[in-house]
Amino acid sequence: MDPHFRAFSFVDRITSANGGNKIRGCYTIPSGQKDFPSSLAGEAVGQLAAWAAMAAGNFENRPVAGLAGSIEMLQTPSAGQVLELAADLEHVDAESVQYRGAAHLNGKVVIRLEDCVGPMVPVADFDDPNSLRNRYKLLCGNGAEPGAFPGLPPQKFERTEGERGQTISAIFPVPPDAPLFADHFPRRPVFPGSLLMHLKIQLGAALASELPPPARGHWTANRIQDMKLRSFIPPGAILQLDAKLKECANDSASISLEARAGQDLIATAGLALKTSSVE
Repeated sequence: MDPHFRAFSFVDRITSANGGNKIRGCYTIPSGQKDFPSSLAGEAVGQLAAWAAMAAGNFENRPVAGLAGSIEMLQTPSAGQVLELAADLEHVDAESVQYRGAAHLNGKVVIRLEDCVGPMVPVADFDDPNSLRNRYKLLCGNGAEPGAFPGLPPQKFERTEGERGQTISAIFPVPPDAPLFADHFPRRPVFPGSLLMHLKIQLGAALASELPPPARGHWTANRIQDMKLRSFIPPGAILQLDAKLKECANDSASISLEARAGQDLIATAGLALKTSSVE
């Protein structure tokens, strides 16, 4: 079965697209998925914004991950739940799209994205424009059949060094081949920025587990700040991941995150931690 629009697509239906700058949709998390991280809910919001941006330019250009001022993670979705997606485009042209958006479950925010900028690239370099046009029509009509997503390849890094409670370094080999690359993207496979974000959150959580515990509860990843993705990550790349504690107070902490491929800095971000009560 063709994995295009199945292996890494997280919009099942577009419920409204008012004037091209406000778009709403939904995505049903397949019932068999044991792991659907918050980063994929963020990916769904970004994909919804991308549909609006592509439609505004007649599918000549498409946005790719670039900058996110703030990504607030408020709850983790579960299998079988329906994400309500929203994206508001503040500006779109042939160069970039600026947007904000959120995913909700039963009216409660799962993830909120603010101050996002996606550089535009030619659609034809990454996908077939006619296939995208037809998919957009389907999503705006009856929608796609839910449940296509087969799951993620293993997302585990190998810790290499670090100073307890201060730094962690790790290596992650991007799979040379995986079903998701047929969807992201068919003509130029790229490792998704949302999965890199997921890896960096995991690394930050590993460092947080080594911090002195807060007075109440435990440390929880709360917000990604000033995320910058500087270049495309191809299949088979070897990523060097680094996390460094910036500050730690009674009820908050912050960690800086970096990803490199060789000597090239690929991505940077900050991770804000908050305290959560023990369940």
